[in-house]
Amino acid sequence: MNESRLTAPVRALVLGAVAYEPGVVTIWEAFRAHFLAHGLAFDFVLYSSYERQVEAHLRGQIDVAWNSPLAWIETERAARRKGRTAEVIAMRDTDRDLTSVVLVREGGPVRELADLRGAKIGVGAADSPQATLIPLASLAEADVVGQEVRHDERAGRHGDHAGGEREAVRALLGGAVDAACVLDGSRSAFEREGLIAQQGPAAVRVVHQTAPYDRCNLTVLDGAPPEIGRFRELLMAMSHESPAARPLLDLAGLTVWRPGRTSGYAQLERAVDRYGTLDAWLAHLV
Repeated sequence: MNESRLTAPVRALVLGAVAYEPGVVTIWEAFRAHFLAHGLAFDFVLYSSYERQVEAHLRGQIDVAWNSPLAWIETERAARRKGRTAEVIAMRDTDRDLTSVVLVREGGPVRELADLRGAKIGVGAADSPQATLIPLASLAEADVVGQEVRHDERAGRHGDHAGGEREAVRALLGGAVDAACVLDGSRSAFEREGLIAQQGPAAVRVVHQTAPYDRCNLTVLDGAPPEIGRFRELLMAMSHESPAARPLLDLAGLTVWRPGRTSGYAQLERAVDRYGTLDAWLAHLV
């Protein structure tokens, strides 16, 4: 008679991600299957906010985090305070060298950038790098400070869902604000959706564009398990030319994974320092 013996389960590499929309589950389920098929035990945990995710990462509850740019700064600064180090190990090609734009109504009262001094400027959520922090800091560096009109949606998700940007554009088109700050890619999406009219009195134009910056990345802390090396290796091996990998890459909105870099966060670092965005949160962690 054969005895059945229970064996210890293989420890999975655990990734944390924020559930800013239902599709996040679909994305990471697909990647989980891909990693398992290549011999890497992998699982993921979803969080309601980046702050919860960062705190969980610092407590060792996840091994790698899919971070927004603001969450990267939170992780790096919090880790440094604790005598630890954070590292960006990979990022999507589509998260490099992006810009934000400031839109105004075509034929409206704003003819040049200086006209926005003291004007009503529609922005996204308070914690949105692309629709609030970076464009407002860019305007301030150009000596243009207006009246901020926020469109807070789902705080803690760092503007990933673009809901605040959409509301800022609606406010601009409706005449409630004089300008709207959005990711340039969101502007293109809103044009395709028909939210921004191509012709007629509701048309908009760009009055200011920020310098390029980077967005999301995969972050690890010192002491991460050795399986991180295999995880990164599998990511970098994914090719859009591969019939097996292409659907996953398309699902996640990229064509190729790139090595991590931090140089693209300089603008956001300045914005965070200018507005004291993380002061209260960092104090809470001490």
